[in-house]
Amino acid sequence: MNIFADFTQRVKNALQSLELKDSNGETPDFSRVVVEAPRDAAHGDFATNAAMVLAKPLGVKPRDLAESIVAKLVEDPEVTEATIAGPGFINMRVAPIVWQRILGSVLELGVGFGSIRKDAAPKVNVEYVSANPTGPMHVGHIRGAVVGDALANLLAFAGCDVVKEYYINDAGSQIDTLARSAYLRYREALGEDIGEIPSGLYPGDYLKPVGTQLKEEFGDTLKGKEEADWLPLVKERAIAAMLDLIRRDLAALGVTHEVFFSERTLHDRQNGGPSMIDHMLDSLRNKGLIYQGTLPPPKGQVPEDWEDREQTLFRASDFGDDTDRALKKSDGSYTYFAADVAYFQDKFERGFQEAIYVLGADHSGYAKRLQAVGKAVSDGKTDVIVRFCQMVKLMRDGEPVKMSKRSGDFITLRDVVDEVGPDPVRFMMLFRKNDAQLDFDFKKVTEQSKDNPVFYVQYGHARCCSVLRQAVLELPGSELGDSELLNADFTLLDDSGELELIAKMAEWPKVVEAAAETHEPHRIAFYLHELASSLHGHWNRGKEMPHLRFIDIGNAKLTLARLALVRAISLVLASGLAILGVNAPEEMR
Repeated sequence: MNIFADFTQRVKNALQSLELKDSNGETPDFSRVVVEAPRDAAHGDFATNAAMVLAKPLGVKPRDLAESIVAKLVEDPEVTEATIAGPGFINMRVAPIVWQRILGSVLELGVGFGSIRKDAAPKVNVEYVSANPTGPMHVGHIRGAVVGDALANLLAFAGCDVVKEYYINDAGSQIDTLARSAYLRYREALGEDIGEIPSGLYPGDYLKPVGTQLKEEFGDTLKGKEEADWLPLVKERAIAAMLDLIRRDLAALGVTHEVFFSERTLHDRQNGGPSMIDHMLDSLRNKGLIYQGTLPPPKGQVPEDWEDREQTLFRASDFGDDTDRALKKSDGSYTYFAADVAYFQDKFERGFQEAIYVLGADHSGYAKRLQAVGKAVSDGKTDVIVRFCQMVKLMRDGEPVKMSKRSGDFITLRDVVDEVGPDPVRFMMLFRKNDAQLDFDFKKVTEQSKDNPVFYVQYGHARCCSVLRQAVLELPGSELGDSELLNADFTLLDDSGELELIAKMAEWPKVVEAAAETHEPHRIAFYLHELASSLHGHWNRGKEMPHLRFIDIGNAKLTLARLALVRAISLVLASGLAILGVNAPEEMR
């Protein structure tokens, strides 16, 4: 139940009843009319901008129009008051039945309250992390992993058919480097003194188990082979081992993908026929979007695959990109970009209506080219959304965290999760916009204080559960199940703090909708913190004023109504935490 959508429609109904006409004699566009919670709750329950956005096209003063709108709104039996503020904003107060209905809806729908059901769920692909399979996840991957996973959860909650996908970069030169590094560890496992790891190879200890596995499978037979013979064998085992390591690291963070897509499949010929990249080239050629030509050198640092020769080019600039892009080099080999285009075409052919890429900030130049690809390949049928994640700075009491020995030269994702747990990591990665830099302090995120947002929210849920457990002890023999709470007398909830909590829960469906539309899961974390703050604030009022406490042994009906409120808050908190991938504990020690 989205109460804001409900009252927006009521305002539009009032506008339609006024039979308004613009200078052309047409009914004005009501699409910009919205109903929101006022910034100051003292002004009312809802506010609308209707008079402000319609006055100009109608050629009237905002306050004059507002007076006409107010006269219609107060005819609604659930609008108890409508007043004009400032130049023409309209504030409304509503009847208690509105809040009672919302509370009943929360209890009836449970953690499904706020979710969106669509007649035809749009297919959405969310690709995130997609790190090279050359070692364990490092700290630079954490934020993208959490943001992508929470965004996918959010969109599923908002009614989309979501696929979580990981793109395996297993076709580049870095994979040959991985295989050579694993082969060196294989020789070490055979007892050879390999000395210092040569420059250009991966030095981390995480490859030692791969070397041991190669020894167990092949004995010393690989040692006498030429590189051309052992490289493919080692490459397959090394990639598999790294993907297994990556899956375990991500699982420790609560991240799982339904699809792992191999870049190599884009290059492989399909049953002896053309490769997926060849198929993509034919498709673009048939649309007239490919030509032979040269490109000027890019500004700034020149990419390693740029060349001043005639190449096969994609008309990316026709679709909003800054320049056309090379698909095929002069020697006939494919560019990295060609694989990106073929990969998107595969997503389009799998039926996705929205393709979301969650990338690191170092890929900021990719947005326009990916969006150009989306428009060209799908003829605008598949939207491409790109979200960038800024780096995370790891701190401990204000000092940078030291490097991990196991990784060789970087801090691993597993280092972070093992020290503080997945919940603080996930929540704090989402408690700031993804495109803003983030300081992650190990000490602060584990403090049990109101200054630690994840503790503050989780403690809110645990506090609700504690109240419900305490009620069972203090009211023996009472029926306190969800069905009994749903049938409580909500009219007894008339304190301002109680009504504020219900009003805050009423915002939840709108928050979900807005977060999904903007692809911003941090909005969920912000909202949960606000709801938990309202809960804790009302709890503290009860400590000072006993008549406001949730449990009043001498008033069973009032207690039942207040327990219904507590249960509803716990459901909304649990629902939001589930979207973020964070546990909702029933007790905290």
